[in-house]
Amino acid sequence: MTIRKILILNGHSAEASLSAALTQAYAEAAQKAGHEVRQHAVSAMQFDMDFGAGSYKVAKPLEPDLEAFLKDLEWADHLVMSTPMWWGSLPAKLKGLFDRAFIPGRTFDTRQTNALGLPKPMLTGKTARVLMTSDTPPLLLWLFYGDAIKKTLRRQILGFVGITPTRFTTFAPATDSDRSRVTGWMKKAAALGAKAA
Repeated sequence: MTIRKILILNGHSAEASLSAALTQAYAEAAQKAGHEVRQHAVSAMQFDMDFGAGSYKVAKPLEPDLEAFLKDLEWADHLVMSTPMWWGSLPAKLKGLFDRAFIPGRTFDTRQTNALGLPKPMLTGKTARVLMTSDTPPLLLWLFYGDAIKKTLRRQILGFVGITPTRFTTFAPATDSDRSRVTGWMKKAAALGAKAA
């Protein structure tokens, strides 16, 4: 078995949530299987979510929590992120983390571009798994919304900086799910963790 270096990010804004439970189940199984695991929770991180009036040339200095996250992302070869789908997208603080931490010189290189003018990604060689909770079943998310949140994460955020492939596991409908269904979801997250998938 190949030992993987796994960064786990709980992207839910609240300290206690289904997202937190899923990441914990994944982490415990991954550690038990011998993988290296580091964890971050957006709810505990302190940083200004707003990129503000700065620019990439005069960007705000990264707060310690953002710097720690970015260093662990550079260390990892697999990113596992949990997030709820809110209003068809990511929670504001999770989006703010990407707005602030995914900066040129650390995650992409604007000095080197491809034929389309896109900057060179700097986090290549990494994969990702997104554990997404939603009240919209996966089939309806695809039929009615074209999997917009998945495309944004896969192509425009993680893929942009070189993290690919990004795979999704969706847990839905999440609100008011009964105990047996949630127990099954925890087992599913743990099975992914054991395989570092």
